[in-house]
Amino acid sequence: MSSKRKPSLLASLFICFGIIAIMLVGIVLYHIPIQVLLLLAIIFTGAFSYQYGYSTVEMVDGMRSSFSRAMVAMVIFLLIGSIIGAWIHSGTVPALIYYGLNLINPKYFLPLGLIICSITSISIGTSWGTAGTVGLALMGIGAGLGFPAPVVAGMVISGAFFGDKMSPLSDTCNLASAAAESNIYRHIVGMAYTTIPAYIICFVLYTVLGFSYATHSNVNMEEVAHIQSVLAGHFNLSPLVLLPTGLLVVLMILKVHPIPAMMCAAFAGTLIDVLCQQSNIGSALTAIYDGYTQPTGFKLVDAILIRGGIQSMMGTYSLAFLALCLGGVLEKVGYVAVLIEKAIERITADKYMVPLVIGTTFLSNIAMGTNYMSIILNGAAYRKAFDDAGLERRLLSRLLEEGGTQTAALVPWSTAGAFMAGTLGVATFSYIPYSFLNLVNPVLSIVLACFGIFVFRTSSRSPSANAPGHADTI
Repeated sequence: MSSKRKPSLLASLFICFGIIAIMLVGIVLYHIPIQVLLLLAIIFTGAFSYQYGYSTVEMVDGMRSSFSRAMVAMVIFLLIGSIIGAWIHSGTVPALIYYGLNLINPKYFLPLGLIICSITSISIGTSWGTAGTVGLALMGIGAGLGFPAPVVAGMVISGAFFGDKMSPLSDTCNLASAAAESNIYRHIVGMAYTTIPAYIICFVLYTVLGFSYATHSNVNMEEVAHIQSVLAGHFNLSPLVLLPTGLLVVLMILKVHPIPAMMCAAFAGTLIDVLCQQSNIGSALTAIYDGYTQPTGFKLVDAILIRGGIQSMMGTYSLAFLALCLGGVLEKVGYVAVLIEKAIERITADKYMVPLVIGTTFLSNIAMGTNYMSIILNGAAYRKAFDDAGLERRLLSRLLEEGGTQTAALVPWSTAGAFMAGTLGVATFSYIPYSFLNLVNPVLSIVLACFGIFVFRTSSRSPSANAPGHADTI
């Protein structure tokens, strides 16, 4: 077996920029499916990596390790599709849209939707679950009120990722805390310093945007009434059909593992389907796989409802799988680790660690296609540097979330970006300009750090000063 060699900085830059070039040229110029581009990127990276002594078997082992760490997320992919299919077929999502159109004033739709998504995501701890349930209903309400789909999708994503970042039930929140070896509750408090101001800015922006759309575009109340009549004509919209949403929230609050909680929510939708919609058990269970497939005859409603099911997630699933495989090879050979090590060597002031961590974590999302691996890799790479600089570990964990979690949905070929685009039915590049929290939070953190604000330091510059369990200062 040939000895392993560490890739050089130039080689690491060549690989990372090569992958980005493959993606951008393929998507923008030739409109090639992202899955094909990821395959090309894997071939490009793998072929280049042979010179460093890595065999095909070893690179495949890196892929396997990458997929293993993200397996729960991959299962959740399929379960979200199951919930969407079951909840639409059972009338749960149609009821949320129907009652939402009655209750929500167009002027306040965007800020109110932001709050709804934020509360839901904090309660259940997952941006994916929020987007696939409440977010999907808000997309329907927004369409009925005349709001452009990219605007509504951006609002949903902002609210969903606020909760995903701040909830102690969130996988990324726990992952960032673990990667930085920081106490999770101090991690959440540390994030609040930049996340809350960013959230307030976004709330104001969505309020202004909502008033602008409500003022300059007349809501066609006849069309709203027609949407409601179509929904009422095809579904029994008894309040009982909302029970699956309550069940999912309760299970998540009780800290039931997401996989059994989502399974229960999906099959609760099946039970409601049989009891309230008078569906036979066969069609109710088939909706878990095929989603809702029955046209209503009204294109706007059909665009909202004909979706969901495990089958609908397979394109996104394959994209996520290939992104994880690519990330596994990049991690195995060490390209991203080399870039991080070289970047740390050039840091001359503590405050520059903030844009550096955010930047490399974001670039890791772009290169590896998954924020899980970005958070793990960058957390491990920066721990010692933060200790040596006398910076708190909760600062590192906060930056991992700002550069990793918040930017995940902004990369079209990442697991999060692919999921949000597939679930909400809006292309990633279309919703990015309206995903205010995901854009504002990292930028605000960098700007504040330039003035030395919220750059948490320990009382000692000793490497052990902020070791796990050390009582760091507020």
